Amino acid sequence: MTRRWSAHELLDLVLDPGTFVSWDEPIDLSSVEPGYRAVLEAAAAKAGTDESVLTGRGEVRGRPVAVVVNEFGFLAGSIGRAAADRITSAVRRATVEGLPLLASTASGGTRMQEGTPAFVRMAEISRALMEHRAAGLPYLVHLRHPTTGGVYASWGSLGHVTVAEPGALVGFLGPKVFEALNGRPFRPGVQVAENLAAAGVIDGVVAAEDLPAMVDLALGVLVDAPGPGRLPGRAARPLAGASAWESIERTRRTDRAGLRDLLAHGASGTIQLRGTDEGERDSTVMVALTRIDDQPCVVVGQDRARQTPGHAMGPGALREARRGMRLAGELGLPLVTVIDTPGAELSPEAEERAIAGEIARCIATLTTMTVPTVAVILGQGCGGGALAFLPARTVIAAEHAWLAPLPAEGASVIVHGDVDHAAEMATRQRVRATDLLADGIVQHVVPEVDGESARDLAVAVAAEVSALLREATRTEVRIGA
Repeated sequence: MTRRWSAHELLDLVLDPGTFVSWDEPIDLSSVEPGYRAVLEAAAAKAGTDESVLTGRGEVRGRPVAVVVNEFGFLAGSIGRAAADRITSAVRRATVEGLPLLASTASGGTRMQEGTPAFVRMAEISRALMEHRAAGLPYLVHLRHPTTGGVYASWGSLGHVTVAEPGALVGFLGPKVFEALNGRPFRPGVQVAENLAAAGVIDGVVAAEDLPAMVDLALGVLVDAPGPGRLPGRAARPLAGASAWESIERTRRTDRAGLRDLLAHGASGTIQLRGTDEGERDSTVMVALTRIDDQPCVVVGQDRARQTPGHAMGPGALREARRGMRLAGELGLPLVTVIDTPGAELSPEAEERAIAGEIARCIATLTTMTVPTVAVILGQGCGGGALAFLPARTVIAAEHAWLAPLPAEGASVIVHGDVDHAAEMATRQRVRATDLLADGIVQHVVPEVDGESARDLAVAVAAEVSALLREATRTEVRIGA
């Protein structure tokens, strides 16, 4: 188990030196019955804090943030009425002041000594947090060991980005309580941070020592303004004029640049979010906060390298994609979708888990986004799985990318009864990027230069996002006038 940090130690570790300003009012114990008051006074003496939470504002690498930090040494970090009111007040103050919020939990949950009046205040904390999120302000959560009960089931699970420290016990019901109630222990490892990250419940595992760097990366996307861009452009070049079948064959090569190459060559400050945060994770889709050529955005992309005949893009992947879309909308960030898939999962399990409905909901979400949206057809664009990522305001295609309702071989079987006419069907169906451009399905085709196509695509994406932002600004000015 990693070191257990006190609230004061964590504030010193994460915030820039000398920047913390407390928002906490003194706790009034005058109306507390004497026996319980003695318990609270003893807890304060032991923990070195006046309650189980400290709140205030500070800076992380120069960026202002509001903070809420649990102190486990004060009655196991439990949340009573005073602590809950302190959290709610801090969240609402952060909203008024337009500050991103960082919470670090370490708690056994609701304070049993205070019963239901304390328990129901978790809902008030959640209400304040949703108002903070509705204002478009980032909420980052760091779950320390242990985080259980009502804290985990309220403000510990409402972050835009949620991580836990290595080996942390994180769960709804404490393992000792579960065993006492059921006469058997939890299966080993269920409530461990690493397992929850693998299951798609939280986004990752981050030690407290690494929290400043993580917060810095996240706020670099969520708060910082766009930069001027650093990637050099390329002079215009005519397209090669390959046939549809030649392009399809090129996109199926294992050495072809994919989503991760696009991010590696054209993005910076990337934080990958893992899973739906509702207990599903599918590596065929990646959701990331990043800056593409210094343009902050959310990327929701299909990772062709993780899609295999035995692991196609399933319903969980599409639910992950919708999480990314929702984040972009809520945080007011441009959304970039990347299409590169041989097709969505075709199986009885996928049918029972609503594959068609998830495709429809991705399409519906994309078509109603109010932030700038750019879709990139990077390689294979097959079937409903591709269409789910397509309907953006602007669509860009790599030179050899393609889009079709079925693989060309499948279309050949339907029309001719065999696969021998695949190349012919690809031509007839106008699947090539140049055909898509001519038909108005895409707005820009990026020539492919071996070894540099990923960078060139990043430049094109950033340019389109910037153009959409400028257009949105002009529209706002006209409306305001």
